Amino acid sequence: MTTTEQVERASTTANVLTDDMLARFDERAPTYDRENRFHDEDFAELRASGYLDVAIPTELGGGGARLDEYSRLVRRLAYHAPATALAVNMHVYWTGVAADLLRAGDDSCRFLLDRAAAGDVLCALHGEVGNDMPLLLSTTSAERVDGGWSISGHKIFGSLTPVWTLGGFHAMDTSDPAAPQIVHGFVPRTTPGVEIVETWDTLGMRATQSQDTILDKAFVPDDLVALVCPAGFAGAGPFQVTIFAWALLGFASAYLGAARRAFDMTIERMPQRGSIAMTGSMAHHPEVQHHVSEMRMAYDTAEALLERTASDWASGIDHPDWPVRLVGTRHVVINSAFDIVDRALDLSGGAGSFKRSRLEQLFRDVRMGRFHPGNTLLAHELIAKLCLGLDPDASPRWG
Repeated sequence: MTTTEQVERASTTANVLTDDMLARFDERAPTYDRENRFHDEDFAELRASGYLDVAIPTELGGGGARLDEYSRLVRRLAYHAPATALAVNMHVYWTGVAADLLRAGDDSCRFLLDRAAAGDVLCALHGEVGNDMPLLLSTTSAERVDGGWSISGHKIFGSLTPVWTLGGFHAMDTSDPAAPQIVHGFVPRTTPGVEIVETWDTLGMRATQSQDTILDKAFVPDDLVALVCPAGFAGAGPFQVTIFAWALLGFASAYLGAARRAFDMTIERMPQRGSIAMTGSMAHHPEVQHHVSEMRMAYDTAEALLERTASDWASGIDHPDWPVRLVGTRHVVINSAFDIVDRALDLSGGAGSFKRSRLEQLFRDVRMGRFHPGNTLLAHELIAKLCLGLDPDASPRWG
């Protein structure tokens, strides 16, 4: 990709997030959190500005953003409204996946780009209780029927619940117990057998409104199925790795953007805080300086890793260990983001614990990042096994 192409793409997406929009998002974020409601007004503005279409190729009417540019947009949005950035990522990442696959000559998800450009809102229905191997295994059943699949299961963390119209899911066909298959498809919200169960009253990221979705013999036609493949890592290919890229780096970008806000709040506040035991402000306290320096180094390290990974992906660099790089980047960036916000709360002197403090909301929001797929339990297992040449599908899992 040439510098000219990068500049042209940046100019195409420059107006999807204006300063005026971000100021309004910033003002509304605490209200959404306090009232535990969806970011309706933010979503309407983002839709009108073209943010939802930012990763759709320009020839299909979108902004043409690649993953590196999109990551920067997410960070900018999350600085002001973390939950809004995280929720909308669940739509944009599907369009990014479809666009990257199309550029690679795979048109299996072309229909997603067409439907999104026509107004469909996409969501991710991958979360399941009792499944710590998302995308690769599933507690949701897929039964082959005439013309498509009958899908039954219980999905959790379905962000964008109030507005999504097409849900991306995975389910498992066990008709041949010796060769189970994963069905990756998309279910229209209006499909009989789709039911929303309101459960979302959480620690943080409340404005995502990520309710549960019940699928009870929901019929999904073959033309809405992107891929049927072997279960486990044996079936992992470009489709799954591209989801990892757009989803995991999108998550990481949202949390790092929020962490930057906490850092900037801390830098602004420390020279204003004083103590009767000091002649200068708390900015002169050696432990404050220690924490601030750790925060800055953590941010710079995380940002550099995120930029490098997203840029390499956008540039088409063929790393043979992409799963390791993607899972590792997500883990390092999100954990660094939480460390930054955790230190910011320490340095607030207790003021950050009050509900009226924006830092209190940031702390709760960023803590949610460690629950996302690729968490510490799975990240260390996958990275180590792949580096050591061990089969992640081997049974017993640890032996």
